[in-house]
Amino acid sequence: MPAAVRGVLWMATAGIAFTFMTVLIRPAAEEMHPLQIVFLRNLLGVIIMRSAGCVLNDFADRKIDPYVERTRTRPIASGVVAPMAALTLFVALALIAIGLATMLNRQTQVLAVIAAILTIIYPFIKRFTSIPQFILGAAFGWTVPMAFAAQTEQIPPLAWLVFGTVLIWAIIYDTFYAMADREDDLKLGVKSTAILFGNADLCIIGGLQILMLVALVFIGNMAELSTWYYTSIVITGTLMIYHQWIARDRHSSSCFNAFLHNQYIGMTIFIGIVLHYTFNPSIPV
Repeated sequence: MPAAVRGVLWMATAGIAFTFMTVLIRPAAEEMHPLQIVFLRNLLGVIIMRSAGCVLNDFADRKIDPYVERTRTRPIASGVVAPMAALTLFVALALIAIGLATMLNRQTQVLAVIAAILTIIYPFIKRFTSIPQFILGAAFGWTVPMAFAAQTEQIPPLAWLVFGTVLIWAIIYDTFYAMADREDDLKLGVKSTAILFGNADLCIIGGLQILMLVALVFIGNMAELSTWYYTSIVITGTLMIYHQWIARDRHSSSCFNAFLHNQYIGMTIFIGIVLHYTFNPSIPV
């Protein structure tokens, strides 16, 4: 499977994992929609919006990707897919997403509009600011308050803590991703945190990784999660050390491998939460 395809699949998987996370660790509410329905709506929404974002990103970068070693074989850049065909697909996916949004409550619909704005502006933001990874994180993480709003019609502090954790994680893995293209991006004038951080990139990523681990601990405390979850945090910390080791030479392929390997962080946290609710099925009220 091509690396670019694996990258897209990884982003969808990561979003699904954290969406499931927000549903599982929800606070109690007097009236709740069936869990299965909320989960399916969020699952479909994540897949559709991630796909739409990837299509729009490739369209926006169609004049950049041919000059980047790793992206020149992407469908639009290589001429396999016409730009108008990509836009048509984006519109189709957006219409499906709008259809899903009509099934949600008013508060979640407002949040969905913000999510759409973030999805649309992200592909173009790298031309104007050095922190597109922050916008990416906000776009990916916005499913968190949406999930809480759809389930409970409120957005408690826990929701924003999970959102912040997703945001930090996105900056971490997408900086690794940007490090893989840094030399090409410098020539093309494309901005990123990899360029902004410069030689301090791995140190700053390390600081963000520690911050993410601390945030995960706070999430576990607020959601009253068990040892299963905290074990997953320990494993996550070990994976982060390994990612630092992989990218230590800052070689393009090494940084890209560190990016791809972040999928195991999402999987590890996901498994920890599932094990908690498998062996501790009662949800605190």
